Amino acid sequence: MYAEDYLSFADAWEGRSTIRTRPRRMVENDDKLIYPLSRQPLVLSETFTRECASMRDYALIQSFYKFINDVVIFETEIVDKTARSIAKDHFAIRFPFACRYDAMTVVVDEDYHALVAMDFMQQTIAMTGIEPIALPDEIELSRAIPHALALAPEHLRSAIELICVAIAENTVTNDVAAFAKDDSVKQSIKGLMADHLLDEGRHSGFWARLVRIYWQGAPEQDRDSIAQIMPVFITHYLTNDIQKRFDLTLIDHLQVGDGVKQALREETQAARYPINRHHPLIGNIVRFFKSSSMLDSPCVQRALASYLPAAGAPQ
Repeated sequence: MYAEDYLSFADAWEGRSTIRTRPRRMVENDDKLIYPLSRQPLVLSETFTRECASMRDYALIQSFYKFINDVVIFETEIVDKTARSIAKDHFAIRFPFACRYDAMTVVVDEDYHALVAMDFMQQTIAMTGIEPIALPDEIELSRAIPHALALAPEHLRSAIELICVAIAENTVTNDVAAFAKDDSVKQSIKGLMADHLLDEGRHSGFWARLVRIYWQGAPEQDRDSIAQIMPVFITHYLTNDIQKRFDLTLIDHLQVGDGVKQALREETQAARYPINRHHPLIGNIVRFFKSSSMLDSPCVQRALASYLPAAGAPQ
């Protein structure tokens, strides 16, 4: 795909975007979970199950607050920044007007997602009386993108920024899809995620097409340089250091004895998520590299060899 072949999704945005079509959702005061158990391993740990079962909902509510906080940071500080720069034609890589118009719809969508997330937080606080504990002021991307940019020559930094944001948007789309299907969660929360998914499905394709436009016109030397940086970005992006630190803070706020807290800390610290081809998000990232055409390049295949399915394994 070259820039002149780009087709805007303006009509689809007008007819289907959540900011145009969805009413305000209200959090239900029912017995459903506010956050999936599978997304907070702490509450499934042996010690928590045995010693802290009565605090499960408290831990899930705090985890929900962190999720909302992560959404706000991701949408307003990372995706918004790059999309707004493209929309206003301030980005070093120039795109035609149709791309810039669509980028502005992404800005509107992402800021709206942040607003809705904040609304859910204030509704939850009002309903439960539980205030958030200290929440992180950054997410993994807040570190991963600067690490990648620091390795890039000046003329490739915008390309690296574009690709990193595109990877994240394509990764989060599949992650949100799993959240939206969890029947143990409150219907309003599932609805929130389904709304988010409707927009993110459009966004993920948008970012992949922009990367495809850039990549097909990029010189081979630049492709080689970018390929070498991708594993560094992935390693920093998929780390769970910030989550672990949050979990330790959460443990400190549990109304249990010091011995139980120490056991919970040890179990949290022991949890390992190797960043290899078996990591649950690697498949999403590899699919992005395929859809953007980057994986067609031998330099990218070599750089990502450790993340690709082993020969003969199912794709």
